[in-house]
Amino acid sequence: MNEIISSLVTFLIASPVFGIGISLLTYYAGSLLYEKTGSPFLNPLVLSMLVIIALLASFNISFDDYNRGGRFISFFLGPATVILAVPLYNKINLLKENALPILAGIGAGSAAGIVSIMFMSRMFGLNELVSISLIPKSVTTPIGIEISNQLGGMSSITVAAIVLTGITGALLGPTVCRLFRIRNKVAIGVAIGTSSHALGTTKAVELGETEGAMSGLAIGIAGLVTVFLAPILANLLL
Repeated sequence: MNEIISSLVTFLIASPVFGIGISLLTYYAGSLLYEKTGSPFLNPLVLSMLVIIALLASFNISFDDYNRGGRFISFFLGPATVILAVPLYNKINLLKENALPILAGIGAGSAAGIVSIMFMSRMFGLNELVSISLIPKSVTTPIGIEISNQLGGMSSITVAAIVLTGITGALLGPTVCRLFRIRNKVAIGVAIGTSSHALGTTKAVELGETEGAMSGLAIGIAGLVTVFLAPILANLLL
């Protein structure tokens, strides 16, 4: 009997159902907890990541086994980002009225993100490979991976930096805006989207339709700006 149960568990872990199942279940549980508490530190994504890491470590399950199903969820990251165009379309007139400051803000924010990473890398004595890998930290994952590969970075470090940046933006973005008394909805959305891409945008959508629309716009433009600026600034600063 024990052998049968063990075989079933092994089969389940080796199948894509395992990765998909625990991802959805942990995120759903985190969402329920977040709705009840409203605390930004109980972000469903953060909670689900921590629970999954704990489960894999506790039961000695390899990441490859989990990723057989997890990669199917990752596949939908791109299409899910495209959906953010819907609130942007609803606010197209607002975009036209504020086109110049929006573009200037996204460009300045993207450049500041790259330059700050390079200076901090030198300050903390990080080697060139790690420094280059951290440059695309503020763009969405598909774009960030391509930029990292183009610069000769390590994509695994880039993905970790992108996830950490997005989580930080979702947790602290609204607090930082309140601290510096930023009340303009367009400015809040642009700031969150430029600095913390799709994960930050999930929080911007909660703040309001305008914030979500501007944050979704910032994801795409910041990605394009970073594609052009990253090689230039990296060569100048390294």
